[in-house]
Amino acid sequence: MPLAKPIKLPNVTITCLNTLLLRITADNGMVGMSESGDTSSWYRGESQASMTAMIGDIFAPRILLGEDPGNIEKIVGMMDQLARDNNQAKALVDCALHDLKGKILGRPVYDLLGGRTRESVPLGWVLSAGEPEKVAELAIQVRDAGFSAFKLKVGRHTFDNDVATVREVRKALGPDARITLDANGSWNYEQALKTIRRLDPYDLAFMEQPLAHQYHDSLSKLRERINTPIYADEGAQELGDLRQIAEKRAADGVILKIQKVGGLIKAQRYLAVCRMYDIPVFCSTLIGSGVESGPSTHLMVSDQWACQFMSESMGPLAIHAAWNSDDIPLERDLAIGGQRFKAGRAYPSEGPGFGLELNEGLLNNILTPGQAPRTVAV
Repeated sequence: MPLAKPIKLPNVTITCLNTLLLRITADNGMVGMSESGDTSSWYRGESQASMTAMIGDIFAPRILLGEDPGNIEKIVGMMDQLARDNNQAKALVDCALHDLKGKILGRPVYDLLGGRTRESVPLGWVLSAGEPEKVAELAIQVRDAGFSAFKLKVGRHTFDNDVATVREVRKALGPDARITLDANGSWNYEQALKTIRRLDPYDLAFMEQPLAHQYHDSLSKLRERINTPIYADEGAQELGDLRQIAEKRAADGVILKIQKVGGLIKAQRYLAVCRMYDIPVFCSTLIGSGVESGPSTHLMVSDQWACQFMSESMGPLAIHAAWNSDDIPLERDLAIGGQRFKAGRAYPSEGPGFGLELNEGLLNNILTPGQAPRTVAV
């Protein structure tokens, strides 16, 4: 899936998404669909090929084929027994099953997750790393389009550039704007301490994952020596990570991605633990079409703890560099229908499942060269 504009992250520039689409067909002919979002060896350690193999060789023949698709809790438990990690592949199966079950029952997925708690989700926007003045100019456009948080990606240039970017964006947006910074674990402790101390005067809402995911102790020590709140992303994947974060006081909040934690069932558990420890949650996704981002919106409007916070699950907006769903031509996205984006808010679909159809014509045009679709059947 090509991007309208490249997205620059600390260790990679993304020009297209290497994503995976899963369809699960029940014996009544109904089909549940899900999309992985962008795959990355550096973030998730999974790829199109690895997820295809895990689902096709393990989950499908040993769990899915012949099972009642409504038994999602059972299936999720069996996947965890048969495969360590591989949460992005597990999330694909989980989300496709939720879509299928919603269609069978004739209900939107948010009803399967507890019902609708709020009408829509306030959204933040992720700004690529770049020259400070240019990033600030784009931040003004983002604000004017209705978005209420602004994430800056850092680490591509110098630390001086990172600080200058924050300074220029703060100057452009004013003192009340919710600005966050994400280093994707690319700094070491000394770099993080010196740089965040320089950033403290700019009143960031939080600094996301300044250190690599495994350094909970160092994150705790860092947190004691700075004023800017720290949120964990790569370091907050499993429920045990949340317990360590709470007990070690290693972060002020966490980032929730459905693909990172392994699906909607496990995301609900994740949110329950965050509620228990009083950990704020900022929801996000891995960048994908309307197929990929739909589950996050359904989760965000249904969960009472998640409803207290906001999301940056921009989905197709990031692909097409668009502010609203109406700005994306119908033939350009994989999802026909489904959730809607308008004026910096996401609205879940109200049809059965995730309430969308698949754009088969576009799918055929963007098939990954050398990786043919795979079918596993009884």
